[in-house]
Amino acid sequence: MTLPARFTLDPAFTVGDVDPRLFGSFVEHLGRCVYTGIHEPGHPEADEAGLRTDVLDLIRELGVTTIRYPGGNFVSGYKWEDGVGPAEHRPRRLDLAWRSTETNRFGLGEYIGFLKKIGPQAQPMMAVNLGTRGVAEALELQEYANHPGGTELSERRIANGDKEPYGIRLWCLGNEMDGPWQTGHKTAGEYGRLAAETARAMRQIDRDVELVACGSSSRSMETFAAWEATVLAEAYDLVDYVSLHAYYEETDGDRDSFLASAVDMEAFIEEVVATCDHVGARLKSPKRINLSFDEWNVWYLSRFQQQADAEPLDWPEAPRLLEDNYSVTDAVVFGSLLIALLRHADRVTVACLAQLVNVIAPIMTEPGGPAWRQTTFFPFAQASRHGRGRVLDVRVDSPTYPTRAYGEVPLLHATAVRGDDGTVTVFAVNRGRTEPLPLDVALHGLELTEVIEHSALAEADPDARNTLDDPERVTPHPVTTTTLTDGTLRAVLEPMSWNVIRLGADGATATGDG
Repeated sequence: MTLPARFTLDPAFTVGDVDPRLFGSFVEHLGRCVYTGIHEPGHPEADEAGLRTDVLDLIRELGVTTIRYPGGNFVSGYKWEDGVGPAEHRPRRLDLAWRSTETNRFGLGEYIGFLKKIGPQAQPMMAVNLGTRGVAEALELQEYANHPGGTELSERRIANGDKEPYGIRLWCLGNEMDGPWQTGHKTAGEYGRLAAETARAMRQIDRDVELVACGSSSRSMETFAAWEATVLAEAYDLVDYVSLHAYYEETDGDRDSFLASAVDMEAFIEEVVATCDHVGARLKSPKRINLSFDEWNVWYLSRFQQQADAEPLDWPEAPRLLEDNYSVTDAVVFGSLLIALLRHADRVTVACLAQLVNVIAPIMTEPGGPAWRQTTFFPFAQASRHGRGRVLDVRVDSPTYPTRAYGEVPLLHATAVRGDDGTVTVFAVNRGRTEPLPLDVALHGLELTEVIEHSALAEADPDARNTLDDPERVTPHPVTTTTLTDGTLRAVLEPMSWNVIRLGADGATATGDG
């Protein structure tokens, strides 16, 4: 058996508190995320607003908090006014981002209604169009959404059936404006000036809004870091966050590197933090910019690009796009990405899984039919449920394995979160594909005496997945051999596995992960 991996947990050594918004998600007018995903009038389980109640139930179980809307690439050609007022009078538009026809049957009011149906934990994160529009349109949207009444735009909202303002606090200043694929793509200087002008104007309406400036669309962009530095030179004291986007996929059969994807994610986070802090130092600003990792996931982008190049441009409504069916391998990598976010909770205080339903999503639906959980559903739901509190500093001593992309990488990727009730949850991934990984954790000053539960997501078939025909093929299973004796936790992590180990004092009870 492989030599043990080890680390020590001590409440004196922490990373920071977990902001609940770390467990956010993303709804874009892309493929079937909205239409036949969350919104399907006439479905047997649709409510009076056309929202699928079976999907709402799964979203609540998933534990999603902030939900970013309406894009994504879609927002850079979007007119928010098209999505308000009587649905039968809304215009149909071409969506250049996803080569589709947008009916606008679901818009701003429906989005806010959707959040309310999920519950108070679901908060809005609204993106404004800085691709084909600008300052004036952003202000008009803000006034329509948030002003109590007495102006043309706020009274229009009231006339459309929403007397109370929406109270949107968190706003994205455009989307991926560094990307040549983006409608209205801009240079860093052009965007930085526009973002600063928009931020300054929005703060004239409400000085307490939280604003996210577009960072690089990925770490691999040629303009990465220089983009952030230029944008922040213009907007540092006007914005609160810089965005990061990252997607990962297995390429050329290189599964070992794929399992180590979080190495790239953590480097990306740390480099953006360094860039932000450098700009702050140059400006002699006491302000600290935090990170909004508002698009992240496993996404088989190369498959989509091949499909898009082959398909005719016929502008369909809600086509089946980006409907990746995730395997156990994908779920383990996904869990490792969650660990990376938690390990940087001191600076990553907003994050959005892209996306929520059907489109590279943890929840899948069939039009007129059922909804089900993908393999990636489980790590997110478990992290959202048990990853609230203060992240403990985990310094791993682990055997390593070679990867083509990242060199020698630790087999163990782990973090731990101490809840307000004193329980501690260890999240751990064994990246090794064939061998179990023993794990020894020394516990100092935590007054923990028992293992409440150990849950693992692992399968003999690493390509097993949940489908319409077999929606419960993959689920987490209990591990009963894990012990906590004399201040040491001992476990064996199955090959290529996502693990959740909950520790407490005598008498603690399991809530179960299902």
